[in-house]
Amino acid sequence: MTLSFTKWQGCGNDFVLVDARTTGLPNDAAALSERVCNRHYGVGADGLIFVLPSDKADFRMRIFNTDGSEAEMCGNGIRCFARLVYDAGMTEKDCFTVETGAGILKPRIIKEGNKVTGIEVDMGEPVLEAKQIPVEGFGERRVVAEDIEVLGKKYKATCVSMGNPHCVVFVGDVNDVEMDRVGPAFERHTWFPRRTNTEFVVIRDRTHLRMRVWERGAAVTLACGTGACASLVASVLNGRADRKAEVELDGGRLMIEWKEDNHIYMTGPAEKIFSGVFEEEEHC
Repeated sequence: MTLSFTKWQGCGNDFVLVDARTTGLPNDAAALSERVCNRHYGVGADGLIFVLPSDKADFRMRIFNTDGSEAEMCGNGIRCFARLVYDAGMTEKDCFTVETGAGILKPRIIKEGNKVTGIEVDMGEPVLEAKQIPVEGFGERRVVAEDIEVLGKKYKATCVSMGNPHCVVFVGDVNDVEMDRVGPAFERHTWFPRRTNTEFVVIRDRTHLRMRVWERGAAVTLACGTGACASLVASVLNGRADRKAEVELDGGRLMIEWKEDNHIYMTGPAEKIFSGVFEEEEHC
């Protein structure tokens, strides 16, 4: 098979993007994602994203993780998606709509003169009711600073959905967290019937957070846009941060604001790395 693509990154979170508006989604999209995202035998990426037509919005975005699972949404991914469709001339609008598994979101191209300097995305409203996230055992109430035991250690967990589930834990030093050991245990904890992304957060001050992430279906990544949004929401709910803060990730920085209309706005970069063609030979 032959697959034309462009590769993009947002704060080090990298994606292979494919224009599938005329071809449609491949039947083997999940398995294809595993092969394409493999960093040794494929292109290498944190996810495979398809640009598709939509009867509800200007475009539709579908994203598959490195393990083949489909994610509802990806914050860094939608910024890369927005920059691709704008740069490729698929739209002339500076602000447009994208149908995702988390609903219809609205990216806005930020420019200085004719130069694109970033992407702002209205990420919608955070979901805080446990049953809707979902988190088992809490009914409809919020999960804020609740005790959770992982690998014999107790943590205080605050759970948020940004269209996908997040568990936010405050720590003294993100570098002390054994991500490869603790991350998978959080992801598959019995609290989370659909697994979870996990953010380990340090509060620098009320407008600066430091975050590392274990992404559901992708392991440790350099950044997570929805995770940065969830981290700010959790920090506000715990009285630790203001409603607008800079979130420092391993791969860069995002500005997150929880506005009075209850919508979360994420602003950050999206940069093209290269274009290419992925060709697979048939093996006997």
